[in-house]
Amino acid sequence: MRKAKGRTGGRAIGRPTRLAGTDVDPSPLALSPSHPVGLSAFPIEFVGSFPDPLVPLAPPLPEVALIGRSNVGKSSLLNALTGRPGLARVSATPGKTTLLNAYRLPGFYLVDLPGYGYARAGKAARAGYRRLVERYLVERQTLAGVVWLLDARHEPSSSDLDMQELLVRSGRPVLVGLTKGDKLTRSAQAVRPRQLAAALGLQEDQVQLTSSTSRLGVAELADSIIAAVGGT
Repeated sequence: MRKAKGRTGGRAIGRPTRLAGTDVDPSPLALSPSHPVGLSAFPIEFVGSFPDPLVPLAPPLPEVALIGRSNVGKSSLLNALTGRPGLARVSATPGKTTLLNAYRLPGFYLVDLPGYGYARAGKAARAGYRRLVERYLVERQTLAGVVWLLDARHEPSSSDLDMQELLVRSGRPVLVGLTKGDKLTRSAQAVRPRQLAAALGLQEDQVQLTSSTSRLGVAELADSIIAAVGGT
């Protein structure tokens, strides 16, 4: 992961290296070559849902946040990443998640942020969401990196571009995950990461195509997260 690039400039989003800049001991995962790939081999605990973007989690560990539009398939991908089909509730109604949902794995937390861009949300709800997410991304001392999810089938929306600007301003390392890759033809899967990387001003290898249904790219994204928080 590298710091996000956007319309305001900055370093490119990229493949992860060890994340730095947090105020806590990263407690890296001790993986061996024979260790199963991905996150499904690790125990995971739901810590809680929080309205406060700066709520302290105990013990303090690096956090990797997942963020995307309200209908991007974030909950489904989180379930696929961890190998727990019911871990994150998949709702038929977009915009249901309004809190920070924290999950603890050995050495780090995964934090599921509320989805943005839900058209039916009221003005007050959108403003509240913006404050929560902005403060979390900009001020959170333990935030080590962000997995930014985009729907592989569509061009980035105006709300996606707004989020890109916020990610640039936050200075956080970011990795782009393209969801719903199984909805593309085989030929489209081969070219779509390059197309969306170009639309965002990135390099092709800075984007990972995934599918929670077919598990396309899920193990690779999980390994990227492990590497980012200090696994080997």
